[in-house]
Amino acid sequence: MIRLHKPRLRQLRIVALATTGLLVASALVAPASNAQTVPQAAPAPALTNTIPGVDEIVSSPNLRQIANVPKVAPLDATNSDIAFQGRYAFAGNYNGFVIYDISRPSAPTVVSRVLCPGSQNDISVHGDLLFLSTDSSRSDDSCNSTTQGADVKESWEGIKVFDIKDKANPRYIKSVETACGSHTHTLVPGKNNKTVYLYVSSYSPRAEFPDCQPPHDSISIIKVPVKKPTDAAVIAAPNLFPDGGFPGSGTGSATTGCHDITVYPAKDLAAGACMGDGILLDIKNREAPRVINRVRDEVNFAFWHSATFNNAGTKVIFTDELGGGGAATCNETVGPNRGADAIYDISGRGNARKMTFRSYYKIPRANADTENCVAHNGSLIPVLGKDIMVQAWYQGGISVWDFTDSANPKEIAFWERGPLSADRPVGGGTWSAYYYNGHIYSNDMVKGLDVLELNDWRTWTAKLTRYQELNVQTQPSYPGW
Repeated sequence: MIRLHKPRLRQLRIVALATTGLLVASALVAPASNAQTVPQAAPAPALTNTIPGVDEIVSSPNLRQIANVPKVAPLDATNSDIAFQGRYAFAGNYNGFVIYDISRPSAPTVVSRVLCPGSQNDISVHGDLLFLSTDSSRSDDSCNSTTQGADVKESWEGIKVFDIKDKANPRYIKSVETACGSHTHTLVPGKNNKTVYLYVSSYSPRAEFPDCQPPHDSISIIKVPVKKPTDAAVIAAPNLFPDGGFPGSGTGSATTGCHDITVYPAKDLAAGACMGDGILLDIKNREAPRVINRVRDEVNFAFWHSATFNNAGTKVIFTDELGGGGAATCNETVGPNRGADAIYDISGRGNARKMTFRSYYKIPRANADTENCVAHNGSLIPVLGKDIMVQAWYQGGISVWDFTDSANPKEIAFWERGPLSADRPVGGGTWSAYYYNGHIYSNDMVKGLDVLELNDWRTWTAKLTRYQELNVQTQPSYPGW
């Protein structure tokens, strides 16, 4: 057991009682890996033992909730990722997606709900096109499909394409099947305005799956002609680990593909979170990404989940989804270095670039053992002269933290709900928490869409940056000092 400092009480803002809702999730804990020596974190900040009551909302004084839109049937399954365009937010759900009008952030309205089951329904948008990931084996590629085993050759998984020119009436126009399905995908703009690419991440092959055969050390690249999206097709499947990825251990996941990729088109750079490996890629040739550096953490990381660059492209943060998102890992037993973020500095140029570990970051609050809590999806906040991001931690809530000093990250704001249950594990919490045009938007797995307002002198310059479109894993740049 890692012993932490004696807890201190935190100051809480009691905001409201949220609407109730239950979602049962797995509580299987995958412990961290333990082979390669990685520098340990600095002494952890004290955890607090003040845990909110069931559904009680608490926050730091500088972060407050201004709206909530509960999910409703038939889109009452697990909420997932979010994308943005103009005055709209597009929120994934395991049963489809919702389009919200967020022109008034304090009063979002539902424009349309699209029923199209296929977990996770990871989502991105570009112009009049919306893309959905299906990573559950289905009977066919329609929105009326049913569950069917991946051992059946005719089963389908992959990418669905919708026309969203009419936000009130999205139209399903195309599907593209991909090897092992599509757990997540990353939209990559082409070098001209005529083409976009999707880097499709998937994993966990098995010999009995006809369309997901081991070894699976690759991603699928889909080329989408913007003017003729029905011609979208897989044009490459580059092998990112020709010598094999991390073989796995009793404590760390083997690399059998990637979980998620974040691209930084302005830098022709990408970071892949690939189960047992973290990789840096050159994407100057969009159709042939090249791995230029690879890192492992066999001490504390169990599952490399996602990545975020700083604006300068000189740092990258990887998250570890210890326990697969279904376990209580924000407690003294697990400690500050597992189920956390890892901050790496990027040095060198071109093919000589490499990543160097600097520190870990984890929320400095103890959660109840009934709460699933681990590092999850977040985005950079466009603050001038600082490296600050907002991040979802499932039932650990939302954390805003500063990593300008790579070796000494610190939280500057937080917001969270209390556990969904006081006496048994019940899965829920925020899946994605992203900053978009002045506000933070969170897609809570159970509670629906939350909108938060951040008022802090350290982040006020972020309000100067406005985006017309934001897919967080397609990381935009913003003007610096």
